[in-house]
Amino acid sequence: MRKFSLAALAALCLNFGSLFAQKNSPSDSVYVAKKIKIEEVNLVSAYYTQNGNHSAVTGGIGTEKLTDFSNTFDISISRKSTLTRKHTFGLEMGIDHYTSASSDQIDPRVKVGKNGEIRTSASYSDQRFYPSVNYKSENTENGLSVGGGLAFSTEWDYQSRGATFSLNKSSKNNNSDIGIKFGAFLDTWQVILPVELRGNGDRDAAQPRNSFSTSINWSRIVNRRFQVGIMFEPNYQKGLLATKYQRVYFTDGTVQSENLPDQRWKFPIGIRASYFLGDHLILRPFYRFYADNWNLRSHTISLESVLKLSTGLSVSPFYRYYIQKGVPYFNEYGTTELGTTYFTSDYDLANLNSHHFGTGVRWIPQKSILGSNLIALELRYAHYIRTPDLKSNIISLGIKVKP
Repeated sequence: MRKFSLAALAALCLNFGSLFAQKNSPSDSVYVAKKIKIEEVNLVSAYYTQNGNHSAVTGGIGTEKLTDFSNTFDISISRKSTLTRKHTFGLEMGIDHYTSASSDQIDPRVKVGKNGEIRTSASYSDQRFYPSVNYKSENTENGLSVGGGLAFSTEWDYQSRGATFSLNKSSKNNNSDIGIKFGAFLDTWQVILPVELRGNGDRDAAQPRNSFSTSINWSRIVNRRFQVGIMFEPNYQKGLLATKYQRVYFTDGTVQSENLPDQRWKFPIGIRASYFLGDHLILRPFYRFYADNWNLRSHTISLESVLKLSTGLSVSPFYRYYIQKGVPYFNEYGTTELGTTYFTSDYDLANLNSHHFGTGVRWIPQKSILGSNLIALELRYAHYIRTPDLKSNIISLGIKVKP
């Protein structure tokens, strides 16, 4: 993978913004439209690693070792067309590179590299590329915003195309806000079976997996110290929802490819709050309940605090607890009964609980650094533990630049 400089990329985008500058029109006696302005540029890099012993690819046993290195870049550009109307355009580009020992077991062919290293099947590593664009029109007089976006994602066996539309309304005093967002994602992916279950061909034709979502959010500033928000995000999926290269072993020792219903309704609802304890500490509790028509139920409780250490420097430790009642289709390795219609050995769908905790450090420089436009730098680390026997770590670095 070709290396690139994040700083150079940011500088290039900032210079690119000057190409859009427009001259003021002297003929407009009511309002002179402002030139296009770059609001901000964000760069985020993250490295993720995990390990465990319950891979769904090998029927609920075997390594879950995985690494992922991701980079995302987004730029936000705005322009005022009237005194009260603002238009914002956004562009995001992302690319991930991952390796997966469990995916490698779809077709475990051992190969020896030119330097003597062991290489396996093509599914061991891959890249995911995901660009998106968005637009928002905001009327500052009546508090109404309208927006939309387009997204695309591709990797070795999966392609996704999506579109979103959103409406947002703020109260006159800006103390409350309500928003609704609709999304449609039309995906296709190759039906890749484990090597021992294939017929004459390596893979069948691509199959659809479509998702339709609605997000309703309401927030209110109760007083100068307390804010609260409620969110409801129903989702509907239809198509190939099973991962066909994941094996399921039956009580008689035979193996089949995972099979799950082709429709799924999801109903998550959550509440979030922020409480300001003086000028140096913010508490952010969160609760979420989830249910779907596969009879999966879950609860999420989390707390994040933001502690201001000095002007421009803060730390934000966080903890999240998650508990889940799994779907009735799940069975451990070798325990699925013959004649079962739907079956999986994916522990993501089993009874489980998890702990996710870590901290972030955020620095906002109080003056220019060597003439740069850096306005925020944040480093975050998190550790994740899931029963049974899955652990992961992620470290990320975010840079925000503003001209």
